[in-house]
Amino acid sequence: MHERLPLQLYRAAQVRELDRHAIEEHGIPSRALMERAGAAAFRLLRAQWPQAQRIGVVCGPGNNGGDGYVLARHAHEAGLGVTVYAVGGAERLRGAAREAADALRAAGIEARPYVGETLSGHDVVVDALLGTGLDREVDGLPRAAIEAMNASGAPALALDIPSGLDADTGRMRGAAVHADHTVSFIGLKQGLFTADGPDCSGCVHYSSLGVPMQEFSRIEAASTRFSYQTLAHRLRPRGRGAHKGRHGHVLIIGGDHGMNGAVLLAGKAALRTGAGLVSIATRSAHAALLSLAQPELMSHGVEDAAALQPLLERATVIAIGPGMCRSPWARELLGRVLDQTRPLVVDADALNLLAQDPVQRDDWILTPHPGEAARLLGSTATQVQDDRFHAVARLQARYGGAVILKGAGSLVCDPDGGIGLCHGGNPGMAGGGMGDLLTGVVAGLVAQGMGMAESARFATAVHAAAGDLAAGEEGGERGLLAGDLLGPIHRLMNPRTEY
Repeated sequence: MHERLPLQLYRAAQVRELDRHAIEEHGIPSRALMERAGAAAFRLLRAQWPQAQRIGVVCGPGNNGGDGYVLARHAHEAGLGVTVYAVGGAERLRGAAREAADALRAAGIEARPYVGETLSGHDVVVDALLGTGLDREVDGLPRAAIEAMNASGAPALALDIPSGLDADTGRMRGAAVHADHTVSFIGLKQGLFTADGPDCSGCVHYSSLGVPMQEFSRIEAASTRFSYQTLAHRLRPRGRGAHKGRHGHVLIIGGDHGMNGAVLLAGKAALRTGAGLVSIATRSAHAALLSLAQPELMSHGVEDAAALQPLLERATVIAIGPGMCRSPWARELLGRVLDQTRPLVVDADALNLLAQDPVQRDDWILTPHPGEAARLLGSTATQVQDDRFHAVARLQARYGGAVILKGAGSLVCDPDGGIGLCHGGNPGMAGGGMGDLLTGVVAGLVAQGMGMAESARFATAVHAAAGDLAAGEEGGERGLLAGDLLGPIHRLMNPRTEY
């Protein structure tokens, strides 16, 4: 019905360039592309809502509206009841969009001007309002139309991108359609998959509209999607002669007074990822308790940098930050860690301390959430979320290494500046301890010899997939606990075809 989602993601300007190449260099008329888009969208509508009889189509004055006019004509010719709402004046239509509107009129359907009315009484509403050309906050009649689509009570199909969603950043521009399904044309827009994108886009589908494949090799994608399914093939069974010394020694530092749970979760995750040995450096009051909670962890009471040094010397990789707080103890331990040459994973309050005294190095992975990212950049969490792609690139440029910007559509910026977007995870993972698990998974992979950039992506993918598996096994997203992910992490690190 529709094509498999490609891994390459593009900005709106890049897709317009692909569109231009198809028209000017391959002789595909703009009207032909529009006809293909409208027809592909109608096929999706029929596949998703086969019982629907009353279709409302909201069309804007640009090419996105033209796609909607084509869909409306196909729906009418199939015997469905169709109402078309023209927002912003049909007289503003030009080129292929004007031809599509004329063809709809010739077929017997006249678009009615949208004047702010409700959109009730439809089985499906189709969003063909704004497309990817949005460059400001939505207001006036377009905003009223978006709000009416959201309030209609009918499922929504968005053409190319939900109206009001920024194609490049995934940010809502004041208001946006919350679609059940979105069909993206020619190139997948990166904003569909992060920030507000997942909430607005629903299930994303794709059609290349027949643009020749060689065109996609001419324009470098702005970012790439990845998931556990795209990366799992890199895991290989262990040799029969394996022993713990071959699989690295993780040292996790953290757990200030009252915060021992964070290092416990990180340590368990490193074990379940396959690290050969995992040590914990924490407050002396916690060490024995952690060993009781998980005997496989080697827990050490460490009250100063001198006591930490022997543990640092035995480690393959050092993870610091879970439950760390920002006390003088934490500052002293972080200072000693930054003097080491071993690979580092830096999370939580270690990141907040780093923001106060920034340094750059190549051999670490930083794992901030938007609030921590904002402190590292001297900005605000809102500014980070406004353009997560720009934020993660700035973090990598300022601090070096690889950076995982956590959140819906987690982003990984590699040391070479390439950005990957994790297509997985769910809202149930918005809870305490989830980030500590990710720290442990990252450290466990680095300990086993995986490269820094690959570890950052693979850990993010495993973490997201474990969250999805756990939500299914535990009965839902609400109330999901970080500890629920440990079993799925173990299974995912030993891949089978059912995952």
